[in-house]
Amino acid sequence: MNQEITAAKVIQKLPERFVKENATDLCAVFQLLLDDDSDFYIDINEERCKVHAGEHPDPNVTLITSAATMVRIINGETDGMSAFMTGKLRAEGNVMLATKLGKLFSRKKQV
Repeated sequence: MNQEITAAKVIQKLPERFVKENATDLCAVFQLLLDDDSDFYIDINEERCKVHAGEHPDPNVTLITSAATMVRIINGETDGMSAFMTGKLRAEGNVMLATKLGKLFSRKKQV
């Protein structure tokens, strides 16, 4: 049986893929604004990762894209930097922080 891969399913599984060793001394909120789906934010603090639905009042960085692009980035099918350079991903706030996001999660594909 082939389940539909949705942005919500992939994003909710991020804590399982979190590489806490790469988050030493990192305290940050990554807001994910999806043009065509629900919004989420990732809260990383004290080597812990939590995902929440909705919008955070004061994120460190906001990533704006489509649900399909976000799924491809999280699953490692698309590089976040190339999505940014081609206009498929916008970043606001601490853009340098966004570049660290890829190292915080293992790259195994979600099913």
